[in-house]
Amino acid sequence: MIGDTQDMLARLKATLPKSWFPDSTPILDGLLSGLAQLWSHLYGQLGFTRLQTRIATATGGFLNAISKDFLGSLLPRRLSEPDAAYRVRIQSELVRERNTRAAVVSVLTDLTGRVPLVFEPSRPADTGGYHIASGYGLAGGWGSLALPYQCFVTAYRAQSSGISTIAGYGGPNGGYGAGAIEYASLSMIQGQISDSDIEAAIARVMPCSAIAWTRISN
Repeated sequence: MIGDTQDMLARLKATLPKSWFPDSTPILDGLLSGLAQLWSHLYGQLGFTRLQTRIATATGGFLNAISKDFLGSLLPRRLSEPDAAYRVRIQSELVRERNTRAAVVSVLTDLTGRVPLVFEPSRPADTGGYHIASGYGLAGGWGSLALPYQCFVTAYRAQSSGISTIAGYGGPNGGYGAGAIEYASLSMIQGQISDSDIEAAIARVMPCSAIAWTRISN
């Protein structure tokens, strides 16, 4: 394989005059194998380093560093989040739409996996109107032109799968003093999205001159 010890050994031997050595060179091979192993290691390090210079291929702490470089503290890695999922979140955030209704829907859907409800009291498509198909009693709610540049957002908390390896209280696999059970907190839930995360996500994409009155529901 290109770059392994045998490949590097062959490359080193190819630089030496063939007339200097017989066909079988165990002593020379032993000497050059030490150098070949070092060069193979360096070759592997070079390939690894090249991968860490791009978001599409970076891994581990290097992906964390890329997020820090581009986004500051905006997008930390979640508890036990794999590289592939974190990479998608970083790439999405770099090109995220902002300052629109669609941006609010998109950022919350990406964050929680659930589509929010957005109601703009000055938008006829949301409020409906008399004598039209989406009229009184059929559309979103009361409209008002007294609330310009404002909207009402109902965001939904992400569905959680609980805490891995820990049984629920009273379940067949856990109980007081027995089984895989322990005192836990919300911070231990893998992939936990807090209400503060939801509020911050909305604030990041809203125009600075607009207000999003927000409620968060299960």
